[in-house]
Amino acid sequence: MKFFSSLANIFKLPELRDRVIFTLGIIAVVRFGAYVPTPGVDGEVLLRVIEQQAARMGGNILMFMDMFTGGAMQRCTLFALGVMPYISASIILQLLIAVIPTLEKIAREGEAGQKKIREFTRYGTLVLSLLQAVFIARFLANPANFAGVNVVPHAGFLFYMSTTFTLACGTMFLMWLGEQITDKGIGNGISLIITVNILSRVPTALTRAWTYLDPGAAGGWSPVKILMLLVIFIGVTLAVVMLTQGERRIPVQYAKRVIGRKQYMGQATTIPFRVNYAGVIPIIFASSLLLFPATVSGFMGGFVNNPDSMLGSTFGHVVQFLTPPSMVYYVFYVLLIVFFCFFWTATQFNPIQMAEDLRRNSAFVPGIRPGKATSDFFDKTMTRITLPGAIFLAMVAIVPDILTSQRVMGLNYEIANLFGGTSLLIIVGVALDTMRQIEAHLLARHYEGFMQRGRIRGRSSSAVRN
Repeated sequence: MKFFSSLANIFKLPELRDRVIFTLGIIAVVRFGAYVPTPGVDGEVLLRVIEQQAARMGGNILMFMDMFTGGAMQRCTLFALGVMPYISASIILQLLIAVIPTLEKIAREGEAGQKKIREFTRYGTLVLSLLQAVFIARFLANPANFAGVNVVPHAGFLFYMSTTFTLACGTMFLMWLGEQITDKGIGNGISLIITVNILSRVPTALTRAWTYLDPGAAGGWSPVKILMLLVIFIGVTLAVVMLTQGERRIPVQYAKRVIGRKQYMGQATTIPFRVNYAGVIPIIFASSLLLFPATVSGFMGGFVNNPDSMLGSTFGHVVQFLTPPSMVYYVFYVLLIVFFCFFWTATQFNPIQMAEDLRRNSAFVPGIRPGKATSDFFDKTMTRITLPGAIFLAMVAIVPDILTSQRVMGLNYEIANLFGGTSLLIIVGVALDTMRQIEAHLLARHYEGFMQRGRIRGRSSSAVRN
């Protein structure tokens, strides 16, 4: 009852109500654009061929990326690229900031510096979207990539130009819509767009799951299997919430200060160190690397399956080992996720700068000397909590792959994604972050939030980037 009363309070506040309505309107535009066809492409034929290839190869990188576009990539519609070029540009820029002192200096210039970083991200998004659009246009125009099926009836210069322009403009328009949600709506715009696209696949997955609920039908699930799936879904969801909200709080004490004739007592606070500092970035990196050989094999089947070619035969064995349900695939998947957790944390977490900021503000960690000792303590603490967080993240990410294995459950790829992995991590993270922002508006105007005890701990940045 409290949850529904809090929802009713949203519409009692004109500002919050307008923000929610504005966000819902933008979301409607996003879903509408996912069905606007790209000129010159037979979307129905393309969808059928990609699904056949994905079923034959056990999923590929196109299917993985299509999860973030809400099915737009399979149909090659206006928003086929989604916001992935923006996410890629943001990740590249964050890595460059960590290694280029000039960019790091710009990023630390307050609001003006962040504005420049956003401009650089937009330029990077435009370049990446144009490059990806050209690649997709060339890929679609070649019938050999689709087992001889012609998905582009009239491939020519006009098709290349129109497809490149349409897909690139669709991405830039999506980026602008996301920024509008962040400024005038509620929640993080880019994260909400990705979440809505992921949730748009849920009805299809549930429809397919419904066909298996009859135990007497061919291939139907037994009551024991249905109960097991429900337990797995609830357990994984709780694990994702714990992983998203888990943090180590470092106590910080501020020294006494004298301002004018008044003396102010030192304030005690905490610095939260998140267990899952890297977010879903390690899963995206690891999945892309492992699925890339299988995707290449689908596009170059004649070369890979040629028994007379030593290189082709070797590549075919590599693809076989790096494709589920191979045990080698699962081992490499877990190891890559753990590696990228430490890699991303090392590039984004700066203990030396944090220790310097504390010293500059006359603050210290009780029992730790300021300066290098504090930075070493921060680095050691983050390393300790990153290892269990990385292992826990790998366990959550591998759940869909295990459930799709014929030896375990043999679930459909879309159904299995409801039980964990990148999609569930993003959905839970964005939901918690959006609820936190709504709760902040309600509490600021003396309305009760969603929780009676405690508060929802949100994240300071995008659900995809962190």
